[in-house]
Amino acid sequence: MFLHYLELAWRNTLAAKGLSALMVLALALGIGACMTTLTVYHVLSGDPIPHKSAKLFNVQLDASDMVGWKAGEEPTFDLTRYDATALLRDKKALRQAMSSGFNTAVGLPDANVKPIFSGVRMTSADFFAMFDAPWQYGGGWSAADDEGEGRVAVISASLNEKLFGGGNSVGKEVIVRGQPLRVVGVLKPWKVQPHFWDLTLGSYTETEDFYLPFSTAMFLKMGHWGNMDCWGKGANGGSSLDLNASCSWIQYWVEFAQPEDAAAYRDYLTAYSEAQRKAGRFERPTNVRLRSVMDWLGAQKVLPADVRLQTWLAFGFLAVCVVNMVGLLLAKTLRRSGEIGVRRALGARRSDIFQQFVVEAGLLGLAGALLGLMFAQGGLWLVRQSPNDYARLAELDSSMLALTLGLALLASLIAGLLPAWRAALVTPAVQLKVQ
Repeated sequence: MFLHYLELAWRNTLAAKGLSALMVLALALGIGACMTTLTVYHVLSGDPIPHKSAKLFNVQLDASDMVGWKAGEEPTFDLTRYDATALLRDKKALRQAMSSGFNTAVGLPDANVKPIFSGVRMTSADFFAMFDAPWQYGGGWSAADDEGEGRVAVISASLNEKLFGGGNSVGKEVIVRGQPLRVVGVLKPWKVQPHFWDLTLGSYTETEDFYLPFSTAMFLKMGHWGNMDCWGKGANGGSSLDLNASCSWIQYWVEFAQPEDAAAYRDYLTAYSEAQRKAGRFERPTNVRLRSVMDWLGAQKVLPADVRLQTWLAFGFLAVCVVNMVGLLLAKTLRRSGEIGVRRALGARRSDIFQQFVVEAGLLGLAGALLGLMFAQGGLWLVRQSPNDYARLAELDSSMLALTLGLALLASLIAGLLPAWRAALVTPAVQLKVQ
């Protein structure tokens, strides 16, 4: 019977080409606008590391002085080098990593090869295991390299392609600020969005191309880019990157075997903060924060507010399009009252009429989905031309493609319910008498 209903739907669609085209266009415009904004929302609000985000936590301590202090406000965004080093040394979590970013030129011993300006992350050994970095060749460095200021580095697949032609470069040397570093690992292509472990360089910045031990970067005075908050005497005549400088600029993350372990670690942070206050380093009342990945992204408002608003407006526009489609379907149904009466007189049941009209709505929905998909692709192309840092991420993936088709069919079926019900209520006798 379904094939028969489908054949009737196709004939009736062709019989009213103009009205059918108008309904398909209305639905397609709503679907296109809705899926454009929903895809952007999906990309920006997604979990960057879903299989373990509940086990990864960002650490904040309030090491600042009393100037400008307000009760209940957020602690300093990052940690000082002194505090990050102390927490790393205590090893109270399953894994822990301190890190910060900067940019520099990475070259080869061969002076004829032009150095490549790259995003760099100075970090500690657990970083790669914590964030599930994928390896193409080799692996990360050891804790001994952290402690011994090892001259080692990890590079991205992109940088490896540019410097070494994509081959196995483990054991080869690169030159950073005049210093030779030995490559111990090469990553596979690795894209993590948002760039949650360091939002100070941009929420949707590219994953770094070069990694080296934090201790090595400090010994070689590699510098720092990104957020820095200093107070009191600040560097006090030295560098703001010094161990005892009153400046926060280091991102600190921990991983637990189970999310429930966070409570004990929070108690440890509280005890540490109290101890530092008694020692005179901390002035403010104890104020620690320990947030999982998604809580951290929510607290930092990584998802732009205008994206939420645009999504709701697009769904509102889709609702208007569906209402218009309902009106057009009703008009089409009323024009076919005589045909419906004849079919009922020949033995068609009300359920048969209802099912036929629902199938017709579904056919229009499928056509609207295909056209709406084209509109969505065009909308996403326009988004990618915008200057926003997240614009390049606006791509329609397989899940959003399936959602587009499903949403269009659902919208058309909802729009078709009232006209189908109205068609099923047509009285055969009245229509035959009119005929």
